[in-house]
Amino acid sequence: MIDLQSFEVWLVTGSQHLYGEAALKQVAEDSKTIAGGLSKSGKLPVKVVFKPVVTTPEAIHSISLEANNTPACVGLIAWMHTFSPAKMWIAGLKALHKPFVHLHTQFSAELPWASIDMNFMNLHQSAHGDREFGFIGSRMRLNRKVIVGHWQDEDVLSQLTTWMRAACAWHDLQSMRIARFGDNMRDVAVTEGDKVAAQIQFGYSVYGYGVGELVKSMESIPDASIDKLVSEYNDNYLVEDKLRKGGAQHQSLREAARIELGLRAFLEQGRFNAFTTTFEDLHGLTQLPGLAVQRLMGDGYGFGAEGDWKTASLVRSMKVMGSGLKGGTSFMEDYTYDLSGKTPKVLGAHMLEVCESVASGKPSLEIHPLSIGGKSDPPRLVFNVAAGKAVNATVLDLGNRFRMVVNPVEVVEPEKPLNKLPVARAVWIPQPNLKTAAGAWILAGGAHHTGFSQSVSAEMLADFAEMANLEYLLIDNETKLDAFKKELRWNEVFYMMKSNGL
Repeated sequence: MIDLQSFEVWLVTGSQHLYGEAALKQVAEDSKTIAGGLSKSGKLPVKVVFKPVVTTPEAIHSISLEANNTPACVGLIAWMHTFSPAKMWIAGLKALHKPFVHLHTQFSAELPWASIDMNFMNLHQSAHGDREFGFIGSRMRLNRKVIVGHWQDEDVLSQLTTWMRAACAWHDLQSMRIARFGDNMRDVAVTEGDKVAAQIQFGYSVYGYGVGELVKSMESIPDASIDKLVSEYNDNYLVEDKLRKGGAQHQSLREAARIELGLRAFLEQGRFNAFTTTFEDLHGLTQLPGLAVQRLMGDGYGFGAEGDWKTASLVRSMKVMGSGLKGGTSFMEDYTYDLSGKTPKVLGAHMLEVCESVASGKPSLEIHPLSIGGKSDPPRLVFNVAAGKAVNATVLDLGNRFRMVVNPVEVVEPEKPLNKLPVARAVWIPQPNLKTAAGAWILAGGAHHTGFSQSVSAEMLADFAEMANLEYLLIDNETKLDAFKKELRWNEVFYMMKSNGL
């Protein structure tokens, strides 16, 4: 469902006519070599496309408009091979609606010490050409990432990769469509928000539907399609006997399959990328969608429980960022704690809806009672999340701005078997520790719902937040609560001033 290879990033190189045609020809050749080398490195998720060297305000403005109107282009790499007077860039940067990364590099890594002359110096001026370009970005208060180093360095390629993945997610966000079945969970605050403000800032649209619309889609599913999907379940999961054909609760599995097929058809027909459900609005359904949600997330859909459209959007964006990488991404919730011992831990889970992409091993397909929702017991995938590094993130609406809070964590194996916990679950140790992480998260107003990922990094989310003009707060091993409180206060002043045009 998510294919980053269809996207591209343009390498736009700045120069000027001061140095003569021979120099400009060499600038173009060097830029072509860099674009080709980046694409052929095998390290980047999207193709890098060389664009003609820009030397005039008109050319810069034109390439910006072209980028805006090219669906495959998710952003620009800007590099000044020579000195490129930055006033030439003002109109183009004002017109540019795609994100850009400023690559501060030069064509050759090593100076030709024995032969260097002024011709070489005039041609290879990135050291101060990029500073001129950097000034105009700062003067115009433009959000961008600056990457410093030789273009073939592993660190540079890694940072470019991270930025490109964030740019792909930002591109996807502009046309994201979220289907919301039912409303918000009653009386809950953090999952509410201003959908109009979100569409203005982020581009995505949230559409509300009665659950009857889903039921109508389910009613059109033929039995043969249900038979085929149930067979797929049997092939892919460890299905407990009572759910198999002839088992006492086989019909519940068939109903889960009908929900999945109906939901999938609804989302595909409406061109939706994400969706929400709520256990407080299930009229016409025999069970709360659980297995369907887990599998649809596995195919790249974003999801938020209880009407949480902000988390649905975030999970989808994180799935785009992590596409093709080892590990998965899921909707998640900090559910309960283990406060014993020297290293307190979080047990993350939800009623049903944790994505199979984060499973350690083959999930078990089981059915258990569910006391919430007032419907029949729903089948669900049960598994432990694999040990390793991960990240939790949330987006909240503070009224005058949206905020992202991010916390890297270390997933660990459960200390003992969780034989009576009939849901997918993850046990993790947050950075720097539970006491500081939970305290900072609560002070920041972080939601109980998160996007959880073992493929997405905090740096990716920081780049994404930069593009989205999101306030970004990181809780990591360097976090101290006193300093974090000060950051919250400083940010509050900054955004109040910003909202007043200061």
